[in-house]
Amino acid sequence: MRSAVGPWAAAGLLLLGLAACSGDGGAAPSPSAAPVIPTAPPPSASGAAEIVAAADAFLGALTDDERDEVLFDRGDKAQQQRWSNLPHGLYERAGLMVGDLEPGKVTAFLTLMRTTLSTKGFDRVMAAWAADEVIAAGGGRTGLGTRYYWIAIIGEPSATEPWQWQFGGHHVTVNATLRGDALSLTPSFLGAEPATYRKDGTEVRPLGAVSDAAFALVTMLDGDARQRAVRGAGPVDLVLGAGQDCRTIPAEGLPGSAMTAGQRDAFLKLINEYGGLGTTRLAAARLAQLKADLPETHFAWYGPTAPGSTASFRITGPHLVVEYSPQAMGGDADNHIHGIYRDPANDYGGTVCP
Repeated sequence: MRSAVGPWAAAGLLLLGLAACSGDGGAAPSPSAAPVIPTAPPPSASGAAEIVAAADAFLGALTDDERDEVLFDRGDKAQQQRWSNLPHGLYERAGLMVGDLEPGKVTAFLTLMRTTLSTKGFDRVMAAWAADEVIAAGGGRTGLGTRYYWIAIIGEPSATEPWQWQFGGHHVTVNATLRGDALSLTPSFLGAEPATYRKDGTEVRPLGAVSDAAFALVTMLDGDARQRAVRGAGPVDLVLGAGQDCRTIPAEGLPGSAMTAGQRDAFLKLINEYGGLGTTRLAAARLAQLKADLPETHFAWYGPTAPGSTASFRITGPHLVVEYSPQAMGGDADNHIHGIYRDPANDYGGTVCP
């Protein structure tokens, strides 16, 4: 069997062994002691009130000391921007480390995440998070595993004032900024290593739907359209990764305005792999915005176009930057993916950049 991600992928994190809830050098918790991974889809009408209630429930489950550690002042730009794809030990994060929390408190935070994200978004984060445990189980590298992820809440949760929840570690960071029913999930780092792994006989590909949609689009292009889209013979690295807030990159490649109707549909499907990460009600405005921007949004490809080739791509538009980049660092580049999702006009809900 083969799956990009699915509802079962979140539960697969538990089965992979959530070492997050054991101390350094301690035994992994028994399944009965591990956090429960929420799998039920959120209500389609889930909005600010439901998300604030889930955040308050998480904060209410903490001790006073834990609450002090996880909660940052509203407008704390340093904490908003304190994230990286580097492993623990190579980057200093702040907040609460998952591995220091009791299982029920981890479950309470994951419920907040589940209430904010779509099924697709939540499953993707869970599958990529679980991949980090696969690396840790292989040994030889330090600071890896599901326990080495940090949680922060920036600003008291509010139905009217801007606030942010942050979840991040190696290869996965989600920055969710809310102001009422306005949700920004940019910038978020959605990578995976390994990009493919097996669990109970099933192939798990955290970013599989993204890769498949990108190859589907590029293989539809021919003639002048392909020449405009393909910008290089090999993959390129991220430009707007961690630490690159408030920068922009010029649009290049093939704009949606120069695509056929079928190509535009395929392009929009790829874009919606990112635009649809929020819960249904809150993602609607984002999806409408990205669809309206489609004529001015560009698709650029770097590398061979045959499905399965090692290649990267960028999407640049008025309210969107996506970068997808295989990493050849001592192994199979296709099994180590860095990916960034940004909105040059609204990262962190517009609360950081001028």
